[in-house]
Amino acid sequence: NNGISAHVPGLLDGKRSYAVLVPLVERADGLHVLYEVRAKSLRRQPGEVCFPGGRIEGAETPEQCALRETQEELGIPSSGVQILGRLDFVAHRANFIMYPVLAVISGESADRLELNEAEVGETFEVPLSHLLTTEPLEYDYDLIPSPARNFPYELLNIPRDYQWQPGSENVPVYPWRGHAIWGLTGR
Repeated sequence: NNGISAHVPGLLDGKRSYAVLVPLVERADGLHVLYEVRAKSLRRQPGEVCFPGGRIEGAETPEQCALRETQEELGIPSSGVQILGRLDFVAHRANFIMYPVLAVISGESADRLELNEAEVGETFEVPLSHLLTTEPLEYDYDLIPSPARNFPYELLNIPRDYQWQPGSENVPVYPWRGHAIWGLTGR
């Protein structure tokens, strides 16, 4: 019984956990959302719009990870970040969990960013009011099950023409002044 009482439920078969900071910037005309554009030299997702974040290390909480990554990528110390709380997490079909952490940073901090050029190509801000009042462009694509040739239909006592349950993915896209905010970041 001690084993289950100490167990912290997570994503079944989840291989990784990540956290991102969703930074709201205080400006004279209201709150803005701060985005990064990934450096073009990165191997994965170069040039894509994202939030500061990365893989949760060891016993880090999502908040600790998001703060660490924000300092590494944008040079904003944790003392300059006011965490508001966690947003809905994403349990992704690629077997990972993404924890978005909502926070506020001052306009002064946003004006003094020190970009880690190995990871961040540039940053930009979008008024929160625009995001709240603008419907995204939405696109869907199908996720079609494709079992391996050696799948054990006979062992499972199911026919080879078994009707697998297909899935779908919705991709919201927010165009903004030459940038496309989409995918997990768009969600």
